[in-house]
Amino acid sequence: MILKKLTILNYRNIAEAELDFSPKINCFVGRNGEGKTNILDSIYFLSFTKSMANSVDSMNVRHGEEMMMVQGIYDLNDTEEEISIGMKIHQKKHVKRNKKEYKRIVEHIGLLPLIIASPNDYTLISGGSEERRRLMDIVISQYDSEYMTSLMAYNKALQQRNAMLKAEEEPNVDIISLYEEMMASYGEKIYEKRKAFIDEFIPVFQVYYESISGGKEKVSLTYTSHCQRGALLDVIQRDRAKDRIMGYSLHGIHKDELEMTLDGYPIKREGSQGQNKTYMISLKLAQFDFLKRTGSKTTPLLLLDDIFDKLDARRVEEIVNLVSSNSFGQIFITDTNRENLDKILERTQGDYKIFNVEKGCVVSF
Repeated sequence: MILKKLTILNYRNIAEAELDFSPKINCFVGRNGEGKTNILDSIYFLSFTKSMANSVDSMNVRHGEEMMMVQGIYDLNDTEEEISIGMKIHQKKHVKRNKKEYKRIVEHIGLLPLIIASPNDYTLISGGSEERRRLMDIVISQYDSEYMTSLMAYNKALQQRNAMLKAEEEPNVDIISLYEEMMASYGEKIYEKRKAFIDEFIPVFQVYYESISGGKEKVSLTYTSHCQRGALLDVIQRDRAKDRIMGYSLHGIHKDELEMTLDGYPIKREGSQGQNKTYMISLKLAQFDFLKRTGSKTTPLLLLDDIFDKLDARRVEEIVNLVSSNSFGQIFITDTNRENLDKILERTQGDYKIFNVEKGCVVSF
């Protein structure tokens, strides 16, 4: 898959931009806060119909403006696809494929597979379990449309059950049992898909980490879930009285955890800055590799946002060697250091473009 052209209007600090891209490597250079990440975010927006930074769509409209629009022209398996997303303040967004609006936005997820690595990924280590569940959800939902449907249905049933648990009056047993049955049914489907993904994903992740680190450390992932305690319906209903006291559901796949280890110990406690960064980048490159083989039978876009900071020269060189290989398709890279980008371009024999970003203005060199 190739993103041939990107048009931006009033997206975050980008007032207006019309960019034609190289099919291989596209580099954005500029100081922090100038808008480099916002360009990558607009590409992410076209794939997932939401920002990677703001869950509230109106927050992505440029200050002082009433509307925003992002449009991409793609070469998808030798077919041109036009995707556009637009919205006005206080109104719903419109997601269109070839000028025809989707009836359900969920139908779009997976059409334009994408993986992004950014400094925000550190929350996978430092943040709560929700961040690590999202890592699984983002990849699986791009190659399995039923997964997203199950996840949405589970979350809806969870919200309804939690509302009954918080209410002053005692929950109707028949109704709350119905929500619990829905949570169990959809939750077990989600668990099986997450487990299958992680089992296949771990060795791929380990290969990338070993390559970048030079085999200095051993890494792994362990997936834990309440589904491993027995039938999920029994697990959920067993502590209904305790849930009633707490006012929310203590058990279910919304509590799943993905434990990240370095040499057998939690990386959250043991990892240096460089090891943490290597861990995160290896996870993202492994996600790319996995999605390329299992997704929509097209090569995903790879977005690398300021990934070289806090890495020693040898690890930077290994990453450069990896992403410059033919295993990767179209790549979008941001960096404040032009030298890092020049190292990548020196190793590639293919086409590339460099853009300068300053105060939201994007200019091709």
